[in-house]
Amino acid sequence: MTQINQKKASVLMIVIAFAIVYIVWGSTYFFIQMAIKGFPPLILGALRFITAGVLLLGWCVYKGDKIWIKKDIINSGITGLLLLFVATGIVIWVEQTLPSAMVAILVSIAPIWFVLFDSVNWKVNFKSSSTIIGLLIGFAGVVLLFGEQASKALSGHHSSSMLAAMGLLLLAPISWSLGSLYAKRQTSTSPARIGTAWQMIIAGLAFIPAGFIHQEYNGFNWNDVPAESWFAVLYLIVFGSIIGFSAYVWLLRVRPATQVSTHSYVNPVIAVLLGILFAKEQISILQMAGLAIILMSVLLINLVKYRKAAKEECLGLSLKIFSPVYKKRDLGPVNS
Repeated sequence: MTQINQKKASVLMIVIAFAIVYIVWGSTYFFIQMAIKGFPPLILGALRFITAGVLLLGWCVYKGDKIWIKKDIINSGITGLLLLFVATGIVIWVEQTLPSAMVAILVSIAPIWFVLFDSVNWKVNFKSSSTIIGLLIGFAGVVLLFGEQASKALSGHHSSSMLAAMGLLLLAPISWSLGSLYAKRQTSTSPARIGTAWQMIIAGLAFIPAGFIHQEYNGFNWNDVPAESWFAVLYLIVFGSIIGFSAYVWLLRVRPATQVSTHSYVNPVIAVLLGILFAKEQISILQMAGLAIILMSVLLINLVKYRKAAKEECLGLSLKIFSPVYKKRDLGPVNS
C-alpha cells in the first residue's frame, strides 16, 4: 500500500467502509440465528455461499477477469473449505444451541490461534513479552467462560448440549486461522475477488452432501420458511458475504492493515449488543468479563505490530515534511 492510494481514498468512503466492516460483520451472528429459525444449518450454508459466490464470480466475468486458473481454484477451494465450510459452518451449527452473543465472544479468540500456528514468525512473536502475556490472558478468558457453563450444566441450569456446542465452537477459530495462514502463503496474480468467489462456491457445494448426510432435505419445504429467515439469508448473502468482504479488501488497499484489524475488537461487541437488544439474550457478568479479557489479550498480541506501524507512520510523515528541506540544502551549493 502506498501513500498515493491513501490520498485518493476520500474520508467519507473510508468511514463508510469501516462502518460496514464493523457493523455488518458484527451483525452476521445475529442474522445467522434469525435465518436458522427457518432453514436447517447445512442448507443455509449451501444457499448463502453458493448464491454469493455465483454473484461475485459473475461480477468477475463482467470485469473481464480470467476465472479458470486451475492452481488458484484449488488453493481457493482449500481455503474456502477451512474458512467457510468448517469455521463458518460450525458457527451456523452451534447457533442452534448457543446465543449469538456467546458465539461471537468465543470466536473472537481467533488471533490467539493465528500466533500459535504462524510457525514462520514464531521467533519474532515469542520474543515479545506482550504477545506471551496476551496468549495466557486469552486462554484464561476461555477457561472462565467454560467454567461458568460447566458449573451451570452440573447444577442442572443448562443442558450438557450447550457445553458440547462450546467445545465444538473452539474448532471454528482454529480452522479459520489455519485457512487464513494457508491463503496468506499462496501466490496468485488474480484479483482477490476471484479467489473469494471460488472459496464461497466450493464451500457452498460442500454443504450440499453434508445436508443430505444429515437428512436435512427430508421433509424440508421451502414454502414453510418464514419471511424473516428469507430476509436474514438475503442480508447474509449481500451484506455479509459480498459487500462486507469487498469493503474489507478495499480498506486493506487504502489504510494500514493494523487499522483495518481493529474490527476484531468491534465485531463481538456489536454482536453482543444486537443479541441483548433484539434477540433478548441474557449475558452474565462473567460472560462480559470473559469478552473483556479476550479482547485485552488480542490487544496485547497485536501490540508489537501497532507500535511498529505507529513508528513507520511517524517516520513516513517526517520524511514527507523534511524531504523538501533536504532537497533545497543539497541543491544549494550547486546553484551558487
